[in-house]
Amino acid sequence: MGHDHAHAAGRADDRSRLRVVLSVTAVVLVLELVGAWLTGSLALLADAGHMATDAAAIVLALGASYVAARGGGPRSTFGLHRAEILAALLNAVVLLVVCGYLAYAGVTRLVDPQPVEAGPMVLFALVGLLANGVSLAILNRSHTDSLNMRGAANEVFADLLGSVLAVVAGLVMLLWDLERADSVASLLIAAMILPRSLVLLRDSAAVLLEVAPKGLDLDDVRDHLLAMPGVVDVHDLHAWTITSGMPSLSAHVTVSQETLDAEGVGRILDRLSECTAEHFDVRHSTFQVEPVTHQDHEDLGEVH
Repeated sequence: MGHDHAHAAGRADDRSRLRVVLSVTAVVLVLELVGAWLTGSLALLADAGHMATDAAAIVLALGASYVAARGGGPRSTFGLHRAEILAALLNAVVLLVVCGYLAYAGVTRLVDPQPVEAGPMVLFALVGLLANGVSLAILNRSHTDSLNMRGAANEVFADLLGSVLAVVAGLVMLLWDLERADSVASLLIAAMILPRSLVLLRDSAAVLLEVAPKGLDLDDVRDHLLAMPGVVDVHDLHAWTITSGMPSLSAHVTVSQETLDAEGVGRILDRLSECTAEHFDVRHSTFQVEPVTHQDHEDLGEVH
């Protein structure tokens, strides 16, 4: 129960951080749009466009976090925690779309460079750099390791990189009059966003596909359970993640009749749960304790 309360408290702190970052992002978005219009900079426009997706992503992340905090209904037996994972997945897809646009616009402007007001561009980019740095620091203070928060942090980090590159491109144009630096900056932004987008996409998909949590070796879990006194078999072992920071595990555990008679099912269940919690940090576990005589009558179903 303490673990559940800590999880809920962590999510509440995350929502507070997201609200602050959303306010900062909205202000910088308006400034960069004005800057892109005044200077003609593609890098600023790209960064402003990405800030717009950030704002939408943070609104989505906030909404998902609120939904996840609500209790499940009669049919939502695990609650609505997966809303956070869906939000992270959508954030990853949006980032990939942004990468595609930046690549297209950057190549187009490389072929046909457009004039850019480099001095004002640098000033607007510096404002964005400062704001993004503050937002990223706020998000990185989260200790929940939520994919939802990681998605939001990835968006802000990409903006931070965009602001750095916009500053550098502006300085290059200001000092050496190389107009293509603006296009190169937008292409570099796309190149640096892409790997982080793919990682977030992979991690979100792994949760939705109920892949065993990263770092959890099911063979090791089975060996630990089999080493417990009276346990003669462990089968139908499954592990998955409900949402970030909430790994779950279930197993059928066959126990000798002597151990059942001596300890009772309750004590055996306590020992099994303690084993997975202490050794593997899995605190949401479900065990079906079975006597040896049940083995011949168990039907695990056909494997599909």
